[in-house]
Amino acid sequence: MPNYWKSVSFALAAMLVGSLTTGVVMSLPQSLQNEAIGQDAPPEARAVQRQNLTTADNLSTAFRNVAELMRPSVVSIKTKQKQIVRTRSRRSPQGLPPGFEDFFGGGGGQLQERESSGMGSGVIVRADGYILTNNHVIEDADELTVEFSDGRIETGTIVGTDPQSDLAVVKVNLTGLRAAMMGSSDDIRVGDWVLAIGSPFGLDQTVTAGIISGKNRVQRIIADGEGFEDFLQTDAAINPGNSGGPLVNLRGELVGINTAILSRSGGSAGIGFAIPVSLAAPVLNQIIETGEVHRGFLGAQVVDVTPESVNSFDLKVRIGGLIGGVLENQPAAKAGLQPGDVVTKLDGREIVGGTQLKNYVASRAPGSTVKMEVNRNGQMLNLQVKLGERTEEAMAMFTGFDEQFGAELVPVTPETAQQYGYTGLQSGLIVSSVRDEGIASDARLQAGDVIESADGTDLMSVPQLAKIFAQAEKSRQILRLIVRRGNQRVMLPIGFGE
Repeated sequence: MPNYWKSVSFALAAMLVGSLTTGVVMSLPQSLQNEAIGQDAPPEARAVQRQNLTTADNLSTAFRNVAELMRPSVVSIKTKQKQIVRTRSRRSPQGLPPGFEDFFGGGGGQLQERESSGMGSGVIVRADGYILTNNHVIEDADELTVEFSDGRIETGTIVGTDPQSDLAVVKVNLTGLRAAMMGSSDDIRVGDWVLAIGSPFGLDQTVTAGIISGKNRVQRIIADGEGFEDFLQTDAAINPGNSGGPLVNLRGELVGINTAILSRSGGSAGIGFAIPVSLAAPVLNQIIETGEVHRGFLGAQVVDVTPESVNSFDLKVRIGGLIGGVLENQPAAKAGLQPGDVVTKLDGREIVGGTQLKNYVASRAPGSTVKMEVNRNGQMLNLQVKLGERTEEAMAMFTGFDEQFGAELVPVTPETAQQYGYTGLQSGLIVSSVRDEGIASDARLQAGDVIESADGTDLMSVPQLAKIFAQAEKSRQILRLIVRRGNQRVMLPIGFGE
């Protein structure tokens, strides 16, 4: 390699490494630029070198400008939690060995108050003192203080939390603060530069740079895997203490809230996750307005479109949210959605999978109307769904009966019938799996069976069977199922013991 290329490579590498690992990025010194551009290089090479150094210097300037712009909008959050614990006594009452007093309800030791602390980051989202952060940063906090870039320390109060999205809003009694500008996480693309700002390991106002490494990541880490996730993935260094801090684009706009890392050591391994602002903004607005979050409810089982489902159900599209089942008399059914439909757009926005569909519905307020573009056997339909409210009672309609019955059921459609080798079916519920223990197993139901009717009623949906099942259970009467298995139709009785 010629000396002048070695010089340029070294200079660019040094500058980029520095820009990715320091809080405030410095421009390449003129002396180093002169040295990097070799005098023995031909004119064309020197022109390329100057252009590359100018591009790199412009990037450095962009990093620096964004870091300076964001400093006043980023805060450190410190929490304290008080715990009441019982200390062990050296000798148990009545001469019992240590530990046996707990067995007998005794009172060895004394009650003492202990205090633990935590630290995270946050971003100012309104000039009148509202701060967005992670729920896990402030969860169970008894005391909360907020430190600003100018050194001010203020007491914070929790406005509201949403464990299902791992977001929370904190308020301080100040005005005239600089709020971060909201960007678009929908428009950001893989490969775009971003900066992560926060307080890793207690080091305030730390800035790291990287790119968007991926989108639509689901890690099942929020709310024990039951939360709403659609992470942006970045290689900008995120470490403990960064949680709740902003991820911003080179316009200085907020695109995500830094939340988690994938690491074997506990430190940054180049894989960090941020909640996209498209998911955070509706939660933020609801918490500020009402102190809590109310979510929309579709009333349908939604899964991702996968290569397996495309082949099994002969789907005509390869991305979108696949409707696996529809609850009777709920918003999806009232709007005309059917099992086997693939939702490809929501309010004009293309979606890539079931996760985006569920997140979008959950981010809308109950009573909202969502426009859906749906692919049904290759035909494009435009439907409007007026959402209900996602409550525990509403969600119980999905899980309660399946768990009690001990089998997974899917409504008959041309696609599901074809998958299980049936022709000419117009109604019924196909048994897709049976657990080892449960009512379905006791009744000798098998995967691939079709439950055609229950007590003389032709079945069209799982909620319909659940309702008939509940009535039979309440009256302690035998429930008679007509089941098709291959070319046979048999009656299976289900009894309810006293």
